[in-house]
Amino acid sequence: MPHLERENGSLYYEVHECPLPWVQRPATILFCHGVATNADIWAGWLPTLSAHYRVVRFDTRGFGRSAVPGAGFPWSMDLLVDDVLAIAGASGTKKFHLVGESLGGTVALATAINHGTRLLSVTALSTSHIGGSIQRVREWRDFIGREGMPAWSKQMMPLRFHDGAVADQVYRWFDEVQSASSADSVLDLADLLIGTDLTRSLPSIAVPALLMAPDASPFVSLDLTREIHKLIPGCELQVFAGARHGLACSHADACSRTLMDFIERKGLG
Repeated sequence: MPHLERENGSLYYEVHECPLPWVQRPATILFCHGVATNADIWAGWLPTLSAHYRVVRFDTRGFGRSAVPGAGFPWSMDLLVDDVLAIAGASGTKKFHLVGESLGGTVALATAINHGTRLLSVTALSTSHIGGSIQRVREWRDFIGREGMPAWSKQMMPLRFHDGAVADQVYRWFDEVQSASSADSVLDLADLLIGTDLTRSLPSIAVPALLMAPDASPFVSLDLTREIHKLIPGCELQVFAGARHGLACSHADACSRTLMDFIERKGLG
C-alpha cells in the first residue's frame, strides 16, 4: 500500500475500489481516525461500503504506519486538515464524503469549516468541538509518565468498550495498537484538542452533516454532541445505545449502514 511523502513525514493510506459492477462512478468516502489507533479501526465498515463506494483510509500522522514526529513537533489543526486534503489529492479524489472519529471527527469538522467546497458531506463520531470540555484527557500526561503506554491502554479499554461489546480478538487488537502508540503523539494531540474551540465556526458548515454519538462516552457527553447538532444547519444526529467512545469499532456495521442511508437519502451517492 502507498505512502504519501509530505514535508513533515510520510502518510500511509489505502484505497479500496471494488464496487458492484452496476455501480457507476462511485463516490469516495475518506476516513480519518482518532488518537492511539490506526486506519484499521474502519475495517468493519468495509463490507457494507466497499460494494457501493470508493473507500480511502489512512493512518493519522503520529500513529500506525505514518510518520511519528516525536517530542516537540509543532502540531496544529491546520496541519491535520492539510493531511486529509493531501490524502484526497494523492488518491485522485476531487470531492468526497469525509468521516472522522474522536480527534478525526474534530479534524473532519474543521475541514468542513475551512474547505467545504471539497466535501460532499461530513460525518463525525464520538466528537467534541470544544477540546477543553473533553473529560479525563488532562490526567493522561501524569499517568503515562508514571505508568507507560501499556498501562494507559489497559485503563482506556473499558472507556472504549462496554464488556462484550467487541469480540475478544478485536479487543486484543485494539489494546495492542493502543499500547504500541507513541506517547508523544497521544499527549501532544490531546493538548491540541484541549486548545481547540470550533463553536463560532460550526454554523458556517454548509455541506450535509451527520453526527453519530455513543450513549455513554466517558469523554464526550451527549450534551456536547447535541450542541454541535444545534449549531450546524440541517445537521442530523444518530445516538447508539450500548456504546462507549470506541463506537466506530464496536458498532461498525450499524454505523456504516447509517452512513450509507444518510448519503443515499441526501442524493449524494
